[in-house]
Amino acid sequence: MRPHRLAITCAALLAAFAGFSAHAATEIQFWHSMEGALGERVNELVQEFNKQNADYKVNAVYKGNYGESMNAGIAAFRAGNAPDVLQVFEVGTATMMYAKGAIKPVQQMSEEAGNPLDPKAFIGAVAGYYSSQDGKLISMPFNSSTVVFYYNKDAFKKAGLDPEKPPKTWEELAAAGQKLKAAGQECGYTTSWPSWVQLETFSAWHNVPYATKDNGFGGLDARLAFDTPLHVRHLDNLAKLAKEGIFMYGGRGDQPNSLFIGGKCAMITGSSGLRANIAKNAKFEFGTSTLPYYADVKGAPQNSIIGGASLWVFANKSPEVYKGVTKFFHFLASPEIAARWHQQTGYVPVTKAAYELTKKQGYYDKNPGTEVGVKQLDVETTAQSRGLRLGFLPQIREIEDQEMERIMSGKTSAQDGIKTMVTRGNELLGKFEKSIK
Repeated sequence: MRPHRLAITCAALLAAFAGFSAHAATEIQFWHSMEGALGERVNELVQEFNKQNADYKVNAVYKGNYGESMNAGIAAFRAGNAPDVLQVFEVGTATMMYAKGAIKPVQQMSEEAGNPLDPKAFIGAVAGYYSSQDGKLISMPFNSSTVVFYYNKDAFKKAGLDPEKPPKTWEELAAAGQKLKAAGQECGYTTSWPSWVQLETFSAWHNVPYATKDNGFGGLDARLAFDTPLHVRHLDNLAKLAKEGIFMYGGRGDQPNSLFIGGKCAMITGSSGLRANIAKNAKFEFGTSTLPYYADVKGAPQNSIIGGASLWVFANKSPEVYKGVTKFFHFLASPEIAARWHQQTGYVPVTKAAYELTKKQGYYDKNPGTEVGVKQLDVETTAQSRGLRLGFLPQIREIEDQEMERIMSGKTSAQDGIKTMVTRGNELLGKFEKSIK
């Protein structure tokens, strides 16, 4: 009898293990570029999702900065072992979109999974940036930022300026800068991310083209088109303010942030995501306002455009993985999660429901200025303000930054500098077009 019982016991165990493996959680590989406090927030979100969804397990892996993680994802795809989800910065959108056979559009994925994502649920300027011409989402909006205007209220008071009335136009900014300088302020105004702020966002905010073909959304043959009197006027104006000691060029990317946080410059245009850093480290009271514009430009101000990143799904994954990814994306887009992410990180809420929930919770009343970036984005976009869909955009920004440095230092004129930007940038766009075809 004992051998027979042993056989039954073994068979039962095998059946149990077979049942266990059949219901094992489907793993989803998620590569991202969030480090420090942001990385902690991502890990918290992933752990929360995993606890709520026993059938799936998202594995979040930090893969370096945006450029490094994007390169790692592309290399992994070519090697046949791509992650399921990859976080890619907004300037990599065209590269990912035109990577033949590499991407599974998220709208298509969610529809095939029987759980469609609704593009209309997202803030207009956010959805527009990551959607196809027919309005379908290509990637999943996640951490989106935009450019806003910060100013030092203490410095304004010292200069006799009203701390509750920040400059709204470039003319008012120049006048404020003169008063600040006269009051002993070393620097009136600086800007982070010069090409993103002073060319890309400047164009959208004034509702004028940055490039042809609806800024690249209309085709691969798009070319840069900001060699206009308005753009020349603007960079000429900045160069003039730099010569007068009112504007200080502080470098590329986030480098100029320290000029404002340290109190050297009293005004800065920078990412909405900069707010938490200012609040934590600045030794003065600060305010947040909308971007300056030229009052005589018809149609201005329009809307700002987004920075940050979205989530891309690689092709050739199993239907079960796609079901899990779709469920994860719905989790991230839920009002409670998206609102919490917005409030904890400084990124804008990517969905309308998260924005409404944040308002209902009284967050904006308790934290004045945090709503500015959302209001700049939550409008009907135009062909000129939807965003950019251009290849080699990171390299184009490098060229623009180089020339802006020459303009601000007086080594070249705004007109000649912009001409160089457009000429060299269009050479890159031509190469990108050929590489896709």
